[in-house]
Amino acid sequence: MEFFSTLFFLFLSLLFSYLYFHSHTRKRNNTGFKIYPIVGSLPEFLINRHRFLEWSTQILAECPTNTAVLVRPGTVSDVITANPDIIEHILKTKFENYPKGERFISLLVDFLGLGIFNSDGELWKVQRKTASYEFNTRSLRNFVMENVMVELQTRLLPIFSRASETDRILDLQDLLERFAFDNICKLAFDVDPGCLSGDATTGTEFMTAFEDAALLSSQRFMSALPIIWKVKKLFNIGSERRLRESISIVHKFADEIIQSRIEAKDCTHGEDLLSRFIGIEDNHSPKFLRDIIISFILAGRDTTSSALSRFFWILSLRPEVKKKITDEIKFVQSRSGGETMFSYEDLKEMNYLHAAISETMRLYPPVPVDTRVCLNDDVLPDGTVIKKNWFITYHSYAMGRMENLWGKDCTEFKPERWLEDGVYHKENPFRYPVFHAGPRTCLGKDMAYIQMKSIIVCVMERFEIDVVNKNTCPEHQMSLTLRIRGGLPVRIRPRMRNAT
Repeated sequence: MEFFSTLFFLFLSLLFSYLYFHSHTRKRNNTGFKIYPIVGSLPEFLINRHRFLEWSTQILAECPTNTAVLVRPGTVSDVITANPDIIEHILKTKFENYPKGERFISLLVDFLGLGIFNSDGELWKVQRKTASYEFNTRSLRNFVMENVMVELQTRLLPIFSRASETDRILDLQDLLERFAFDNICKLAFDVDPGCLSGDATTGTEFMTAFEDAALLSSQRFMSALPIIWKVKKLFNIGSERRLRESISIVHKFADEIIQSRIEAKDCTHGEDLLSRFIGIEDNHSPKFLRDIIISFILAGRDTTSSALSRFFWILSLRPEVKKKITDEIKFVQSRSGGETMFSYEDLKEMNYLHAAISETMRLYPPVPVDTRVCLNDDVLPDGTVIKKNWFITYHSYAMGRMENLWGKDCTEFKPERWLEDGVYHKENPFRYPVFHAGPRTCLGKDMAYIQMKSIIVCVMERFEIDVVNKNTCPEHQMSLTLRIRGGLPVRIRPRMRNAT
């Protein structure tokens, strides 16, 4: 149904384009998205939605304030921006006027429910406040370090070792997603699904269903018109039927975790994230708890694995960067007496590695775009008028490619841009909104860096990662996070101890 609907709208778009071209009355922003009568920007959107990030980045780069209006059929349009001043305006200055909004929430509610990433108002505040206690505890970083190191030593590194002996090709992205999935489950819910070990079929089934649900949910945003996916959902056909089946598996997995924890509540009082939510005063339903679980799995699994997959691909093309990182590892290791296990303080000293990770996410942010809704008419800092119920999307992927923000070398991978006298310096979060900004800044930012640095250091200290077809830029897949389409095939080689 969506195929024929798309063809129909494309036909209308081409017809209007033809008529306007010959009558010389077609309207277009001086810079920005082309606008046609009735169908708005739909023609170009349909033609370019398979390469939405690249297309919209090019449009924004041509706009004086890196902001453009994507006009939709009907009364609702979308302001898309890569302007730090506008991002600060919507995420901080006028935070209350730019919530997620009902229109946005409805697109993801079947999958994420009303979890922390898909809710507003008091419901969001309760979840944010409760989660912040867990992420602010003194024991968090130690728990993460221990958790990550155990998973590395007992699961990931042995997989690499066996693969290096047999010259087996591994999908690094898949392994990193499994690794992150096991870690977030242990950290947040005190459950070890054993997905990386391959022993747990339930965890593997959940992983597949979770990926499908995230991808299919994100495709709702790219639908020609909302009515298309809504009709498919009503009749339970096509992609909406597959989405419902995937969500059913995800919900079953989450419900089993909740049930086991509630039954054990009288016997033990855990200190994990789920225990905090079970223990809050209001008697929230299992559905509320399920929404929380799914949201934190999305945050903990997909974001770090996305960044690390791109990091190792980039590293395969940059021997000079690889050498600087290995030299830094050796230096810190010598300072700690040659220990092969790295402490939190050791990782904190690795400024160049921190810069290289940040530079990876500048060019390939795990969440490339994020959207809010305007509650009341407003004028943005650059003079753009935004109407009530319009969407406004801040484009992190485009921001990393704006020459006026990062210089003429903005498309180059250059960790040095993050360093001052060899020390990492933090960037303005509205110029670098990879972890979002304002009141909804990511709570797990520090945890994510700890996890990523731990993995990189332990892997690079022991192995060489040879990316298959490394000279071909991996095509990205637009899901709720930025993934590599088809995974990242690699070969593993043991690293010589005296190698530089």
